Amino acid sequence: MENKKSNVLSALFIGIAVIASCCILAFAFLRYKVDSSRSITATGSASVDFEADVIVWRGSFSAYSGSSGEAYEEIKRQAALVEDYLKEKGLKSDEYVLSAVDIRERSQNYYDNYGNYMYSLVDGYELSQNVQVSSGNIDLVEDVSRDISKLLDQNVKLTSGAPEYYCTGLDSIKLDLIEKATENAKSRIDIMADKSGAGVGVLKNSNLGVFQITAKNSGTSYYSYDGYLDTSSRYKTASITVKLEYGIK
Repeated sequence: MENKKSNVLSALFIGIAVIASCCILAFAFLRYKVDSSRSITATGSASVDFEADVIVWRGSFSAYSGSSGEAYEEIKRQAALVEDYLKEKGLKSDEYVLSAVDIRERSQNYYDNYGNYMYSLVDGYELSQNVQVSSGNIDLVEDVSRDISKLLDQNVKLTSGAPEYYCTGLDSIKLDLIEKATENAKSRIDIMADKSGAGVGVLKNSNLGVFQITAKNSGTSYYSYDGYLDTSSRYKTASITVKLEYGIK
């Protein structure tokens, strides 16, 4: 009888021990889950002002005549005047290019008294040619793009576009900004963790924002979801953001 009672007590103690062990393990697991889900997130940013080092200016001119030969002679005359103008301004031959001549026929449609199409005849020929200037001498090309009155006075039918400004060192600018934005985000995390009495754990996630290039002093209203690249301004601002998530302990 005593052996039976002893066996029952042993089984009871074993059962209690098993239940207690399961509770301890469950509590430890839940605490681990809670601790591992705790994190701190911050977004860092960096920006820099810079000046473009390449300028591109585009223009086009055209000629029209009832004769293709006459139109071609006129477009050649205008092309020669445009090239002379660029050379006189001080541009080198490798800083500008004239495109091939584009030729289009203009036709006149004829209809009968009932509005039915009968036939069409060639009414004339319109020829056009593009000119593109690309140079590192920004001041010179800006002057070229503004001072085209001489060509207009010589009956060159020139249409001028606005200059475009580019930077050849964008890759190095972007890498430098990524480094600074990352440092900025980490500093914010360290400050928040220190002031809240927590410790910073390992990096859990990082996200790189889009690269934005806007005109200097234009503000963030020009930012785009997929990145903005300003080409209209000589003086620009490049910016980027980096988002970091760290575990806390």
